[in-house]
Amino acid sequence: MQFQHQDNGQNGEFFSLNESGERIAEISYVWSNDQQIIANHTWVDHSLRGQGVARQLLDALVAFAREKHLKIIGTCSYVELIFKRDKSLADVVG
Repeated sequence: MQFQHQDNGQNGEFFSLNESGERIAEISYVWSNDQQIIANHTWVDHSLRGQGVARQLLDALVAFAREKHLKIIGTCSYVELIFKRDKSLADVVG
């Protein structure tokens, strides 16, 4: 699945649209400071559940954080859960 990315310097998101241009998946974040973002929301349309889309969104966010040398604070319950389960993400956990 391909994701688009928007960031206005205060907050940002990775998301995917369907053929009709409707949003079907998203993960959003807020800049805490120039070295840290807060992952505050993950949502996947019911039609995509169980296909690993939420993890793909998180992986896109993690890749962004690694590229920019950022730490991620997870306030979204999904992000918090995955950060606890997957120790390979420890380098970006804020």
